[in-house]
Amino acid sequence: MEKYAWKARLLEGKRDEYIRRHDEIWAEMKETLTNAGIRNYSIWLCDNELFGYYECELGVAYALETQNNSPAVARWNEYMRDVMLMEPDPVTGAQPRLEKVFEFR
Repeated sequence: MEKYAWKARLLEGKRDEYIRRHDEIWAEMKETLTNAGIRNYSIWLCDNELFGYYECELGVAYALETQNNSPAVARWNEYMRDVMLMEPDPVTGAQPRLEKVFEFR
């Protein structure tokens, strides 16, 4: 199973709103993530820095393509624009992928 990690930054004073929106994530977003083969998705916060991680059951390319072609994801990204700053990857349109440099199993 391929893994994907990304980072972003919260806008000042938006921590509680960011958490609230994820506590109330739309059913259609959950369905899109499931259909993309995304499993074990978690988002971590340190000060205003966000770190996201998920596993791609059907591969990273499929997960990115499914998200990039999803109207729900497009609406979610617009909805989140006022609470976070994320520079999408110009090639995939997805979150900026982090490079894995170490893994311990």
